[in-house]
Amino acid sequence: MRPVWRVADVRAAEAGLMATLPPGTLMQRAAAGLARRCALLLGDRGGVYGAPVLLLIGSGDNGGDALLAGAHLARRGAAVSALLVTPGRAHAEGLAALRAAGGRVVDGPPAVVDLVLDGIVGIGGTGGLRETADQLAASLLRHRGRDGARATVVAVDVPSGVAVDTGDVPSTASGRPSAVRADVTVTFGALKPALVVGPAAPLAGQVELVDIGLDPWLRGTPALRVTEWSDVVDWWPSRGPASEKYSRGVVGVATGSATYPGAAVLSVAGALAGPTGMVRYAGGARAEVLHQHPSAVATGRVADAGRVQAWVCGSGLGTGDDASAELRAVLAAPVPVVLDADALTLLVDGSLAEQLRRRDAPIVVTPHDREFARLSGEQPGADRVAAALRLAAWMNAVVLLKGDRTVIGTPDGRAYVNPTGTSALATGGTGDVLAGLLGSLLAGGLAPERAAAVAAYLHGLAGREAARSGPVTAPDVATALRPVIARLG
Repeated sequence: MRPVWRVADVRAAEAGLMATLPPGTLMQRAAAGLARRCALLLGDRGGVYGAPVLLLIGSGDNGGDALLAGAHLARRGAAVSALLVTPGRAHAEGLAALRAAGGRVVDGPPAVVDLVLDGIVGIGGTGGLRETADQLAASLLRHRGRDGARATVVAVDVPSGVAVDTGDVPSTASGRPSAVRADVTVTFGALKPALVVGPAAPLAGQVELVDIGLDPWLRGTPALRVTEWSDVVDWWPSRGPASEKYSRGVVGVATGSATYPGAAVLSVAGALAGPTGMVRYAGGARAEVLHQHPSAVATGRVADAGRVQAWVCGSGLGTGDDASAELRAVLAAPVPVVLDADALTLLVDGSLAEQLRRRDAPIVVTPHDREFARLSGEQPGADRVAAALRLAAWMNAVVLLKGDRTVIGTPDGRAYVNPTGTSALATGGTGDVLAGLLGSLLAGGLAPERAAAVAAYLHGLAGREAARSGPVTAPDVATALRPVIARLG
């Protein structure tokens, strides 16, 4: 997993490293990596030589990085112009280097721009963009290059205007959220939360991490970690020559009803795509489940289902007395459980609080934002990671807070983020598929936070795979899970 660090941790690491280096070395390293990435991007648009490049320069070291990178590009023949957001406060050494390399300072953007370097505000910025910077950010989509295409926007370290430690996008004085939307963000030394979580993450575009020697100096606990494909491969339950259906694990699925049979069909589909050897369905949609999934073993009640290694409960279950009784039966089982949708609604009144407190086996809850608000009494807010961790500690459960960048929080304060999310999954029933897959992973023996991370990662890839063929439905996602999981080998 890739660690993600808060600003204070990055600053402390930079200070420790800089104390061992000649002055300016760290900035030169960052600028060299930034210039290299910009040169590659310009190479795709006709080459560096003669390419019109615009630098948007603020008053801090972020602007210094951009100016030094601009000097590198100017020495390679690019036509580099710097627009100073706060004239008189630009990084002096960087400005001198740019001018010495043939770059110039301008009062307004050139008519033609192939690439824009966003060096307005770095990781020290707070409170959103000021008026002038906001206007510049809003104007970036209007710039066109020599080929007539929109200028490529590269953010320096983070897109200007984002809240670095939370991934929020603060509002301007007019109340409108504003930040630079980058095609590429070149970040230095460490990933920051705004690059991977919250509404800021999509604004970063493709993120490239430049090694400036910071790793040995990063101390303490990361803010969160990003799941990678290698983690999924390593954690996926293995099968040996002696494996059989029971040793691979059995997952129970208590979802759906006569009113909502689709929820049962979809959650069972998700479970069948997972690593376990058998799915036991318990509920009012058993006829539909057996018609769609004849390999499942179906009964009408949780009490009649037999032994399982994990339960999935909630989606399409309803919220009446019968549904409440089934949820109680699931919670009474001494195995890990996934609680989704209607099961979360049944928790809100507090009547099951004592039963939850008595449980020793893990619980994973999978709320979207509205369900989160009902459970916690407030919206996730600007800091989704902190919100997930608060709810996890309060419920003593792993929280999978669904969204474009799904966040996973554990009761002991660890946080993970899924990088494969897609808006294609914002359609009815896809969460049922996710819950089924997650339950199968729990029954296969994964720790709850790993099961949640793997399920979210593969579910996101399946959403992307399904989107290749057009508008996505939940059955498309369930179908796409199989070829995605087949890549695990």
